[in-house]
Amino acid sequence: MTKLSVNINKLATLRNSRGGNVPNLITSTKDIESFGAQGITVHPRPDERHIRYQDARDLKEVVTTEFNIEGNPIPKFIDLVLEVKPTQVTLVPDAEDAITSNAGWDTIKHKEFLVDVIQTFKSNGIRTSIFVDPDEKMVEAAAATGTDRVELYTESFAHEFAKGNKENGIAPFVKAAEMAHKVGLGLNAGHDLNLDNIQFFKHHIPHLLEVSIGHALICESIYLGLENVINMYLHRLK
Repeated sequence: MTKLSVNINKLATLRNSRGGNVPNLITSTKDIESFGAQGITVHPRPDERHIRYQDARDLKEVVTTEFNIEGNPIPKFIDLVLEVKPTQVTLVPDAEDAITSNAGWDTIKHKEFLVDVIQTFKSNGIRTSIFVDPDEKMVEAAAATGTDRVELYTESFAHEFAKGNKENGIAPFVKAAEMAHKVGLGLNAGHDLNLDNIQFFKHHIPHLLEVSIGHALICESIYLGLENVINMYLHRLK
């Protein structure tokens, strides 16, 4: 079964919009895990507009499943990850002012930088993953950085799926997944996956270890309830 890691950024956005502590991320995280989620993901950005750096520190004390911190490995982020020591760090090349992640790494162009950062994390016992587009060359080159896994950026799949182009949308991801397995990399995926498209994606992508889902899951929970939605995802990921 592919693991579900719930990205709680949107809960932090809601909390921050009122300046208080509702919803409480600690309580929410405990509930999400009790509902069956197998991981918690946070993506602190430099402006801390949703997840704050202190949230990552606080959550480390309560997460009992896998804890994944993702973000652009600027010095402040690297220091945070080394302090918290999550289960996994996912490296994402997003600009500081990006609304959301919008591209994967060029693992050829940035190989030297990625090698240095990954060695730093792995020497501290932290599993590493690189956010990549569904490009066989980028996946193959990722193996040379020393990373443990890659996370496929799934926005293009979700876009094509919504238009009814399921087979065209999934094809490059199947090839990328096969390449990851060939070069010995674990495989994660995330971005714009939802209850409508997750089962099709899961059933067509070989060796898929983990998906990280936040925005859609929280939006769906407004209508259906958080516990119900998490279990709907778990059923589709079997």
